[in-house]
Amino acid sequence: MCCPRGLNVFKILPESEFADRFRGHDGGVIDDYRPGSFLLTSPRQALLATGARQVVTERDPDELAKQVTKLLVDSDVPVAVGALPFADDVAPHVVLPAAARWSGPLTATRRGQVGAATSVEPVPSRAGYAAAVASAVTALRAGELRKVVLARSLELTMAAPVEVRTLLANLVADNAAGFTYAVDLPSAGGRRTLVGATPEMLLSRTGTTVVANPLAGSIPRDPDPARDRAAGESLLASAKDRDEHRVVVEAVAEALRPFCRTLDVPAEPSLISTTAVWHLSTRISGELLDQGISSLRLASALHPTPAVCGTPVADARATIAALEPFDRGFYAGAIGWCDADGDGEWVVGIRCAELREPVTGPTTMTLYSGAGIMPASVPELEVTETSAKFQTLLRAMGLHLDVT
Repeated sequence: MCCPRGLNVFKILPESEFADRFRGHDGGVIDDYRPGSFLLTSPRQALLATGARQVVTERDPDELAKQVTKLLVDSDVPVAVGALPFADDVAPHVVLPAAARWSGPLTATRRGQVGAATSVEPVPSRAGYAAAVASAVTALRAGELRKVVLARSLELTMAAPVEVRTLLANLVADNAAGFTYAVDLPSAGGRRTLVGATPEMLLSRTGTTVVANPLAGSIPRDPDPARDRAAGESLLASAKDRDEHRVVVEAVAEALRPFCRTLDVPAEPSLISTTAVWHLSTRISGELLDQGISSLRLASALHPTPAVCGTPVADARATIAALEPFDRGFYAGAIGWCDADGDGEWVVGIRCAELREPVTGPTTMTLYSGAGIMPASVPELEVTETSAKFQTLLRAMGLHLDVT
């Protein structure tokens, strides 16, 4: 993927030149992160955007993409960055920053504990989440849905303000093969930041090439190497998880097909892993019919996939609203960037926490974790899966909480 054009941009270097110039790089863009900035890292590069010249909150996907592209073309701003919400009653938050800085892959090292929590409240409780899964399974078996994704949360009250740079460094160190992000969210007072490390790329666009990489079907990792390998193999062989994955792949392909001249959809999934979870993965690639279709427009067309919502989408949304005792907001949304040529990269906003820093009062964090529910789902196994997914943030924060 090429870097966007414009001012204040550090070009991506050839691998040999990068190795010479940046050997020993320690994650400087993380060191330069300040509250309100946008950060997105991948295994190939990292983007730090600061300041806000303009914010676009248009809800219509076509109009949103048109407005952002026009603003980029008419200015010297190199990229637009931001987030698309999961909640359909929340406006997108796309920012034209004052400056954007690129670097190569980060090699940040862990910096220790982020902070202590004075209280932890699961929402819902373990029993409440298991009951919600059971209700969803009943609806699925009755044929009302094909799949639905249910999440639970942990509400943390922090003993002191959270050092986001330390949290980001820890996430990068633990999740080098994934995408680490921090995005400023609209707030009526104080500051809200969505921060996390997702394994899932929603899509990337470079020229006429578009790539999507849906993940669905998961199982916790095991510290014992032999049992861990067996867990991955059992996931790859699991009929329930392969069915769950197929639902997502079919939906992504269906959403992309109207925009593409050709589309390559592998027949079989592969295995990928994070430090906490094994996933089924399929890499879908295509050639666009029209180079005028931007990555932002494509992201809006794909989002939300059945990997974070379910299918049919409207029925899944209604089930989520009925069974989840919180509003998702930007959790399970899309985070990314787009340039004036339409190139860009968008990731799925999971394995994350919303950090709230009010003008007065304690800092709070809401950690989120979800699981895809199918007719064959077992509530206690979904509790176990979501518990494992919480570990991405808990480990990076240096917190040892029993969330099982």
